[in-house]
Amino acid sequence: MLIAQISDLHIRLPGQKAYRVVETDAYLPPVVDALNRLDPRPDCVVITGDLTDFGRPAEYAHLRKLLAPLQLPFFLLPGNHDDRQALAEAFPEHAYLRTDGPFIQYAVNQYPVRILALDTVVPFKGHGALCAERLQWLETELAREPGRPTLIAMHHPPFKTGIAHMDAIGLLSGAPELEALVRRHPNIERIICGHLHRTIYARFGGTVASCCPGTAHQIALDLRPAGPSAFVMEPPGYQLHTWQGGALTTHSAVLGEFPGPYPFHEEGALIDE
Repeated sequence: MLIAQISDLHIRLPGQKAYRVVETDAYLPPVVDALNRLDPRPDCVVITGDLTDFGRPAEYAHLRKLLAPLQLPFFLLPGNHDDRQALAEAFPEHAYLRTDGPFIQYAVNQYPVRILALDTVVPFKGHGALCAERLQWLETELAREPGRPTLIAMHHPPFKTGIAHMDAIGLLSGAPELEALVRRHPNIERIICGHLHRTIYARFGGTVASCCPGTAHQIALDLRPAGPSAFVMEPPGYQLHTWQGGALTTHSAVLGEFPGPYPFHEEGALIDE
């Protein structure tokens, strides 16, 4: 099984620049094209939040148009820039977005690795939280298939990254409870997240938690305690999570035109000059 992950699209309307710099909607089509050209093809794409910049219906309508060429099944999660109701209304065929409760949480059961989407959004706030209700949902879902390989997808990472201004709006409540829950379920192969606009990994609850780069701008890598809130125009990226031989392996890729690939060998011999 191959799972593609993209995150933090921050879609605005055409011609509108995020932070007066980034035309976020111009960056998504090349990402979609890259995913469509992958060989082997991913079984699905998980999009881990901040789908739009302001959560406005017009932005979701534009996002829908930009995702229309994607030839792979995809699953949407809300981030702190999203509006749950507007998201669900923009994608009515994605029935999992319409829930009886206040949160968008769902299970994807049709693949060898089960995917559980966990909602960390606090409306109108940058930080995330996991309340007792959300954690109980996760516990209940995990209890349904205790031996099955499972991946948890969520927007806010449950660990400190060392990027101070982002940690200040990270998962501010529920992380210790989540860690204890995860530790009770060794079938959780990975926790995949967004929010940080960077590739980051951490050990968490006996498994690995990771962050995916953004499809447009990236958070500046500044580990100083008083580092400023800033972004850089490093290349957009995505991640591929491959399930083989009972293990999940993750690859990070960036978009751009680069020289190569060049061969290591010629006529069966290593090229050494």
